[in-house]
Amino acid sequence: MSDCIFCKIAAHEIGAQIVYEDDEVMAFEDANPQLPVHTLIIPKAHYAHIGDAVPPELLGQLFSKVGVVAGLKGVDGDGYRVVVNTGEDGRQTVHHLHIHVLGGAQMPIRMGPAD
Repeated sequence: MSDCIFCKIAAHEIGAQIVYEDDEVMAFEDANPQLPVHTLIIPKAHYAHIGDAVPPELLGQLFSKVGVVAGLKGVDGDGYRVVVNTGEDGRQTVHHLHIHVLGGAQMPIRMGPAD
């Protein structure tokens, strides 16, 4: 998708701090981290959200990288949060499927401002 920032990152057209990459999946640091560890895992192919007819095999690949990323970021022992926001009501701000891996500190009860 030509105007999608995550597609541009996946294509290496825009720089990002890449944590993990293979043929189908990429993980990189969130530009606006909410905790000391805030890494995003995306499919390289564009899917707007988790309900966008994503092939089950690709969902498996994405979620299988959560533990890998947690290990690479050093939060696999102390715990971490995994979040997938979907749509406007779910506060998805970039409409390219992505998984947030958050950790490195105790999780707040509520994250971000209430609108």
